[in-house]
Amino acid sequence: MREIACKLHRDLPPTRLWCYGGALPGPTFETRSAQGLFIEWPNELPAKHFLPIDHGLHGAEADKPEVRGVVHVHGAKAPPESDGYPEDWYVPGKSRTYFYPNQQEAATLWYHDHAMGINRLNIYAGMFGLFVVRDDAEDALNLPKGPFEIPLVICDRLLKEDGQLDYPVSGNPDRPWVPEVFGDVMIVNGKAFPFVNIEARKYRFRVLNASNGRFLHLSLSNGRKFHQIGTDQGLLSAPVPLDRALLAPGERADLIVDFSGHAGEQIVLMNDSFQVMQFRVAAAKSPDTSVMPATLRAVPKIAESAAVKTRALALIENMNMHGESTSMLLNATPWHMPVTENPALDSVEIWSFINTTDDSHPIHLHMVRFQILDRRRFEPFFYQTRGEVHYTGPATPPAPEEAGWKDTVRADPKMVTRIIVRFEGYVGRYVWHCHVLEHEDNEMMRPYDVIPVPRGS
Repeated sequence: MREIACKLHRDLPPTRLWCYGGALPGPTFETRSAQGLFIEWPNELPAKHFLPIDHGLHGAEADKPEVRGVVHVHGAKAPPESDGYPEDWYVPGKSRTYFYPNQQEAATLWYHDHAMGINRLNIYAGMFGLFVVRDDAEDALNLPKGPFEIPLVICDRLLKEDGQLDYPVSGNPDRPWVPEVFGDVMIVNGKAFPFVNIEARKYRFRVLNASNGRFLHLSLSNGRKFHQIGTDQGLLSAPVPLDRALLAPGERADLIVDFSGHAGEQIVLMNDSFQVMQFRVAAAKSPDTSVMPATLRAVPKIAESAAVKTRALALIENMNMHGESTSMLLNATPWHMPVTENPALDSVEIWSFINTTDDSHPIHLHMVRFQILDRRRFEPFFYQTRGEVHYTGPATPPAPEEAGWKDTVRADPKMVTRIIVRFEGYVGRYVWHCHVLEHEDNEMMRPYDVIPVPRGS
């Protein structure tokens, strides 16, 4: 973890950033399934933070060091001591070595800071990177690879005229926290509004939404379709044709785009009305031996009958008398209260996220992968006043591009979103939280315990 100065655009002066390994994004880890690795994460950051800390947030009190860090590999099935628990932060001059067993299928994971109370600031400063797991089953599919497989790490930022990061604050100097941050500059692989020269053939793009709060709605300026072949935790069962890909903060999408019929064109990747980046396609068609198979990888469904417990978990926003957001809660419970979720190792549970707020919350569970069961609209008033769920519409299954293994799910407003999870991996304490980072830093995160299988069961 280091401070660097990096030019985000050729016409801007260098921007002050905090990064891993001296680059934005940090180095991409190329790993293989079942081949574990140790990574040492030294903290070599300065002693003072350059973004506005809110000392009123739990975990960021004035008696805590300003600069702290701890690394979480998002999507990794790692033992608890290597997961990056938010309170296991350490200060400049200290280091941690974590073990990642990689006992999981090929997938696009990512790593980022997870320090309690200042996570949103550290990630906004640039502390994130990709962690790719490969395996033999994926290799055998002959997907585009080598120079034809390109990571796209996308985030939005606010920049001042001098090129420096601008992090917004509230009007209260004692409580500078704001509930969401949306930038007006799109940054891809560490560059603002970049372009890439490509050949007229198929490409594979591993896309990550590393924004603090912005949801991405990605499309091509020429209106052409592309295919999604994978999601957070690896390949889908079959490619899904799309004209727009939706990624909440923390989500990943594995995309195949065929440029073979677009020689000589300049195609822009759009996020709604924002230009993200440009593809400059070579004038001549290129040879292409890669394929996009009709089937990719089996995704066996977890039967609802396998669940031993169903949990109803409310997502709540607290407001002040002026109608301003003051905090957000999971299961109506702040961080410091006793653990309320304690699944047994290897057990299956259904978690129902009852979203009473007006926001969509990307909910991430550490250590596990899960499947989305459905979403169903309900009336929040009855729930808030009587504790009753009154459905106002039918259950909707996940979209085809969500029907694979996930680790982050979009819990939409005034909807009950159900996931089914097998808690395989390790016994110990983990966390689940909203991946809108401003929400996470202000109470929308809870610990959960994976406990040993009870005797006699």
